[in-house]
Amino acid sequence: METYDKTNETLVETVNTYKIIENGIQTNEKSFTCDICGEEFCQELLFTKHCHTHTKEKPYSCDVCGKGFSRKDHINMHYKTHTNEKLFSCDVCGKLFSQRDELKVHYRIHADEKPYSCEICHKQFSQKSNLNVHFRIHTNEKPYSCTVCHKAFSQKSHLSVHFRIHTNEKPYSCDICHKYFSDKSHLNVHYKTHTNKKPFSCDVCDKKYSRKDELKVHYRIHTKEKPYSCDVCQKQFARKSLLDVHYVIHTNEKPYSCDVCHKKFSQRSNLKTHYRIHTDEKSFSCDVCHKYFSQKSHLITHTRSHLLEKPYSCDICHKDFSLKGNLNMHYRNHTNKKHYSCAVCGKEFSLRGNLKTHYRIHTDEKPFSCDICNKEFSQKINLNEHLRTHASEKPLSCDICHKDFSSKRYLQRHYRTHKKKKYFCDVCGKKYSHEFELKFHYRIHANSYSKSFVCV
Repeated sequence: METYDKTNETLVETVNTYKIIENGIQTNEKSFTCDICGEEFCQELLFTKHCHTHTKEKPYSCDVCGKGFSRKDHINMHYKTHTNEKLFSCDVCGKLFSQRDELKVHYRIHADEKPYSCEICHKQFSQKSNLNVHFRIHTNEKPYSCTVCHKAFSQKSHLSVHFRIHTNEKPYSCDICHKYFSDKSHLNVHYKTHTNKKPFSCDVCDKKYSRKDELKVHYRIHTKEKPYSCDVCQKQFARKSLLDVHYVIHTNEKPYSCDVCHKKFSQRSNLKTHYRIHTDEKSFSCDVCHKYFSQKSHLITHTRSHLLEKPYSCDICHKDFSLKGNLNMHYRNHTNKKHYSCAVCGKEFSLRGNLKTHYRIHTDEKPFSCDICNKEFSQKINLNEHLRTHASEKPLSCDICHKDFSSKRYLQRHYRTHKKKKYFCDVCGKKYSHEFELKFHYRIHANSYSKSFVCV
């Protein structure tokens, strides 16, 4: 046996000489063994080609796209991608392929053949390349990184798709609504919105989905499973996308900016919703009163006013609310925490919105006006109450005497007439239900007000 260097200092070729007797004649045969992977070759030419796989040497390059190859037969197969020549067809589904090996791998789909298995989790694959990519899940290997933002990926195809975020390239288009997508898989998912096919259904609540992964995420509602956790505050989430959105709270990153007013947002969806303020777009309408809304969540909340639905309840006083945000604000009444104070008079408020409204007392700002009589108001709720006077609308009714009222505060004031009269005059003893009525009554007794009222 003899050894000598071949093509590379680190690559050693081992040559074995065998004596083979064929047809009564003794011949000498050489075999070439690779000392790196142990593979044997009977021809030196084949061995030389094999050496290129270890040295990463690619002496053959495509004169169309410049891609390099270690073997001439590989570049010949590659040329077919430019000519779009597909000579091999599947006799089951008729799909065409440019290479015989591709057809051979494709047949495994019909035969459900998966000869390659992961030695860690035992997941099976029809192609060795898919197994190699899968291994990176266990090793957490991400060899491909973005040259713009340096984000790392385990697959080159994922990096290619990611680049389109920076280039804003969307090469895939829906032939029905002409919406564009950066990823073909996103287009395939989008097509299902036109067919409205939902083959996957939940066996708990029977809700249906067009994608299996959506059903899988939905199941977590029933199981209360939240597999994604924030490593900063340990808050848990059922979906990774929700965790990604949550991370922005800690980084305070707001990469999306409005090109009209330059307001910044942490989520693209919030920016999209914000644009409707400038366009006055209201795409969602109530099928009961036909009122329009710019956000679907606002429509859902509004619908509860017709159904008198109040799904959120205070666990202290058991008051019910139609909005979770209103319940959270209500909790401050029990804690008596008032974080916002007026810089003019020092009055404190538990809500920023109430402080903002209060400032109008000092500025005499009245941004809401009646389009019938032009009367101005500092609060929108007061304008809405005023509009009922023109429409003679009285939607609120006393459940004791059934008298109707146009506003809630008038109804609450009226309720006191049914209760005990706790305000009494210390001069004449007359009783009143309201404190303002007693103050007005005092003018009768006060000499300073004796000439305030003139009979005409």
